[in-house]
Order: sequence, then C-alpha cells, then structure tokens
Amino acid sequence: MKVLVIGSGGREHALAWKLKQSEGVEEVLVAPGNAGTALEPGVRNIDVAGEDIGVLLEIAKVEGVGFTVVGPEAPLVAGVCDLFNANDMPCFGPSAQAAQLEGSKDFSKEFLVRNDIPTAAYETFSDLDKAKAYIRAQGAPIVVKADGLAAGKGVVVATSEEQALAAVEDMLSRSVFGEAGATVVIEEFLSGEEASFICLCDGTTAVPFASSQDHKAIFEGDKGPNTGGMGAYSPAPVIDDALHERIMAEIIEPTLAGMAADGIPYVGFLYAGLMISAEGDPRVIEFNCRFGDPEAQPVMMRLQSDLLAACQAALAGELAHFNLSFDPRVALGVVMAAGGYPGSYKTGDPISGLHKDLLDTKVFHAGTCLEEDQVVTNGGRVLCVVGMGETVANARARAYERIELIGWRDRYFRKDIGYRALERD
Repeated sequence: MKVLVIGSGGREHALAWKLKQSEGVEEVLVAPGNAGTALEPGVRNIDVAGEDIGVLLEIAKVEGVGFTVVGPEAPLVAGVCDLFNANDMPCFGPSAQAAQLEGSKDFSKEFLVRNDIPTAAYETFSDLDKAKAYIRAQGAPIVVKADGLAAGKGVVVATSEEQALAAVEDMLSRSVFGEAGATVVIEEFLSGEEASFICLCDGTTAVPFASSQDHKAIFEGDKGPNTGGMGAYSPAPVIDDALHERIMAEIIEPTLAGMAADGIPYVGFLYAGLMISAEGDPRVIEFNCRFGDPEAQPVMMRLQSDLLAACQAALAGELAHFNLSFDPRVALGVVMAAGGYPGSYKTGDPISGLHKDLLDTKVFHAGTCLEEDQVVTNGGRVLCVVGMGETVANARARAYERIELIGWRDRYFRKDIGYRALERD
C-alpha cells in the first residue's frame, strides 16, 4: 500500500518514518515534505502544498494511495478529510466541523464550558475598547489568544496589563495575525505544570498515546515569547496513573461525548494541552486537532505498535478493544532553530554533520530543503534531535551529544529541555 502524509514539518517526518515501518506499506508519500523526508528510505516527496487539497486528492488517486494521514491543522480546518472521504479515499483526521476545536478558540472555549470540562475562565472580544476594559478590570497576569489559526504563535501570556493591552492592540487593531486575530479570547492565567495528552479517536472511543510535555517558550526556564515548540519529552512524569485516569474521565471522554451529541463526532488525533495545578487538578489550556509538534517526534520514537493499523482502526470506528504499546525508555527531543526565531531569521544556510549517526538518536527535519545534494535551512524550527535512554538524564545527554555534531550559521537551541522532569527526579 502507498500511504500519503500531508505536511512539511518535523511531525510529518516522524509520522512518515513510523508509517513506513507499518506492515504492508510499500511507500510513503509526503506533500510537500522536507529534506528529511526526501532522504528517508521508502519515503518520497510530492511538491504540493498541504492546503491545495483538491490537487492532493487528484495526486492521491493517480498514485493509488490507499490511506492518508494529515499532519498540520490548516488542511483539516479546510476540510481535506471531508473531501477525501467523500471520494472514497480513506483520510485520517477530523472533519472541518470537528476541527473547529482548534480552528476557533471561541468555539473550543464555549464547548468546554457547555460540557463542564475544566478550563480557564474567559471572555471573547472583537471590539478593542471592550477588550482593553476587560483587561484593566481583570489585571495581570492574563492570557490573550487570537481566535483562529496562527501557527502556534497567536498566544500571549501577559505578565503585565501593558503587555496584554499591547497584544490586543496588535491583534484587533494592527491585524498582526490577519483574520485569525480579528476576534480574541482573553482568559484567566493558569499556574502549574503543562502536559500534552494526545489520543487516537474513532468518534466514541479514545486510546491515549504516551504522555508528553513540550517547551513552548524560546528561552531557557520557559521564558520569552511562545514558539511552535522548542523541545519535548515522553513520558511526562507529572501525569501518573491516577491523573491519567482523571484526564480520561474528566476531559477526553466528555469531549468525545459532547462532540457526538452535537452531531460532529471526533475522529482523528486529539491533542489536549493541559495545565496541572499544584493540587494535581487538570484543566484544558487548548485543544489541537492533530498530533503535536515537537511531541510527535519523541512519542513516535517510543511507539512500538503499528501506526497505520491504529489509524485504520480509528477510521473504521474499531478502537473499543485497541491498545497502543510503547518502549519503556524515555525519549527527549530538542529543537534546533534558526537564529532570530520566532522573529525574523535567515534561510538557505548549509547544515553540516547530519551524516554523523549516533546510537539511540534520530534527527527529524522540519524547516529544511535540498539544494542539489546539500541540506539547507528553510524555516524557523529547522531540526528536532531526539535521544532515548533509561532516564530523562540519559535521553537528554544523548540528544545533546548528537546536537554537538550538527552545525550551521547562527543555529539556536535551548540547553534545558526536560528540566522539569529532571527536577522531579
């Protein structure tokens, strides 16, 4: 069988790499892919953007694709799964309606509150003066979010009223995020420890992947502006067995039940970004309608089950008795970014050292492309280097050891990925 993966980032490299290991998979096509997927054995890039869903459908038919997995959120919100499945081309992911859980922060928050799923208190605004008045009344810290998709950068955790006021000014008046920021959600600041809880869903049943935790901020100590993610590790020690059961019972199961009751059953990867309070209570920060990035990289490194078989079972509504198995070791991934990210940065820099392999490590590409036979930078987040080990410290040491073999002009990476887990140890 040929399998198509839609997307171009590190998540898509990880998914393609794992799908190629599935039984009966002849070839994995990635659209548009990156240099890493181009060089991955048994994987081939297709030069079509993930948002060109009509063209992707035609290519999938011509190539004889038997199953499609969607990586990023934009094609899902645009209805790629609706289009493919209507044309008898099995495509794994939520419908456009269901993808509103990520596509609209206001939709998501209203859904959470209506279904008594724990989350932060909030208000939604499209009027700048009203938004500013609300911020002044609430004070800081406070969180300002663009309602629509903003590539993981539409969230400002404001530590002062001035910062929050500037954020709503940027979104509502200066249109920094375009239509995505034409409406803003302003919500209560939640303190605690973040965790990522990602499940495979078939509309009624959810099967959880191994837990993970990412680092969204650009600087050490989780300081500075948010990025798409600067590193992640799995499992997340903050989620013990008891908390795992609470998350399933209080968040995941009510979400599937609520979506089904609304007539939009949720099929696909469901990512619940959680804040775990000091008392151990989970609350939803956000939903994503796809696998996390960079969480996918360490989780796929640990996954021992057949990913294609799991996605096929979910699409067929047959997860009731399905389980996923994982390597008991820790996997930790560190993102190597272009200097200046998440602000302005340069591309086209040659990357050295990628051929230098190291046991229990894997380099997943994100913002890369091939110029002739040379891999060069082509984005803000360039690589995710994953190490595996018996402990967080071992996995982290392997990842950073591999990083030291890789170089380009002005490369940047955080040196403290996994520090919260190490503190627990």
